[in-house]
Amino acid sequence: MSTFSDNKKPHAVLIPYPAQGHINPLFKLAKLLHFRGFHITFVNTEYNHKRLQKSRGSNALDGFTDFCFETLRDGLTPTEGDDGDVTQDIPSLCKSIMNNFHQSFGELLARLHDSSIAGLVPPVTCLVSDCCMPFTIQAAEQHALPILLFFPASACALLSILHSRTLIEKGLIPLKDESYLRNGYLDTKVDCIPGLYNLRLKDLPDFIRTTDPNDIMLQFLIHVADRVHRDSTIILNTFDELESDVLQALCSMVPSLYNIGPLPSLLNQIGPNHLASLGSNLWKEDTNCLDWLELKEPESVVYVNFGSITVMTPEQLLEFAWGLANSKKPFLWIIRPDLVIGGSVILSSEFVNKISNRGLISSWCPQEKVLNHPSIGGFLTHCGWNSATESICAGVPMLCWPFFADQPTNCKFICNTWDIGIEIDTNVKRENVEKLINELMSGDKGKKMRQNVTELKSKAYENTGPGGCSYMNLDKVIKEVMLKK
Repeated sequence: MSTFSDNKKPHAVLIPYPAQGHINPLFKLAKLLHFRGFHITFVNTEYNHKRLQKSRGSNALDGFTDFCFETLRDGLTPTEGDDGDVTQDIPSLCKSIMNNFHQSFGELLARLHDSSIAGLVPPVTCLVSDCCMPFTIQAAEQHALPILLFFPASACALLSILHSRTLIEKGLIPLKDESYLRNGYLDTKVDCIPGLYNLRLKDLPDFIRTTDPNDIMLQFLIHVADRVHRDSTIILNTFDELESDVLQALCSMVPSLYNIGPLPSLLNQIGPNHLASLGSNLWKEDTNCLDWLELKEPESVVYVNFGSITVMTPEQLLEFAWGLANSKKPFLWIIRPDLVIGGSVILSSEFVNKISNRGLISSWCPQEKVLNHPSIGGFLTHCGWNSATESICAGVPMLCWPFFADQPTNCKFICNTWDIGIEIDTNVKRENVEKLINELMSGDKGKKMRQNVTELKSKAYENTGPGGCSYMNLDKVIKEVMLKK
């Protein structure tokens, strides 16, 4: 651990894209940098900061003199039915990031400058920004600050995004019309992106599945890609054994590239510290599920969580519910208040009676603690990158039901490249869910996947331990970029 006197501490300002799946990994990185001697300013939107205070307790973020929180305006108008505790509309956020965030971020840096002159905080010495907040690149240039760009998803997703214009130039996107979503066109093999092998259009981040060249999400990806230059420094939450070919291809585009993952494993090696109570979950965690898990046999429980953004129809929810019930396996299922399209979740008394003492439904939980509990034997997941890496770090095989963004890409690698998961058909049916849960938990394929993920868990630990590639990469990027005078 590096040590600096308080007035000479390097001061890193970290800013994630304002969604749970982006906040969590950057928050882990903030803790790692704090451990290495940095004063931290972590920046959420006002909306998400209020959610964080609500979930953690209004005073839970206070009292950490060298780990501080600041806020930005998001420029969004509250929508009907928004009770202040939901994931905001992603296209609207992206549009506002392109148009509104730069000014608010400049005002924040000015406030921090004034605070440093007053002796309240050390002067800001570097920025660490989510790649999906590219206005920070201009701000870093204006303030002559070094900047690290953090990409919270897979290296493969980043490579795909950086080639957005290539896909357009080759005429692969946008789609000619909506029939191309159903006529087999998405099975077209992608052979125009060096480093990507055996991927189809349907395996790329799903923002490409549009017929509109002016689609806001497609335009946002191009906006991000255009602002990542060859001289940018990018850090990734991945490690060599997961994505070696992709990382090599990325290095030819962005030579200053550092894989420092998986972050859960890197952070866990620090051990107990005074930031342990600081969390980043925007929903209140129900820890009672950990007591419930204590009563279950080792590797007997299916953990089910579709992340912070996935939504499903009431019919899809029922298919999952009855698939879980009919599998006769114990399960812990996280059902967010906004998981089901159009309203609240209503599960029949027949279902409740069938799963009594065997199934537990909760609204949110400390996922890493759950995945690392000895009773967890499998993870039914939406394939978000955080969930995938946390599952690998815990040595837990997966059932995959990708919903959007980079999740189809992650699913492809989980199921076909690493062989640590099985995909559930988009048109989910209870019979298939039941069958695949039993295969995951007690079938031959499940045993093979468990063996494979255990090997990856070991590799992750090696990479993030002293002398490991990710461990040394973090040291290197701190010394060569963040502490560069």
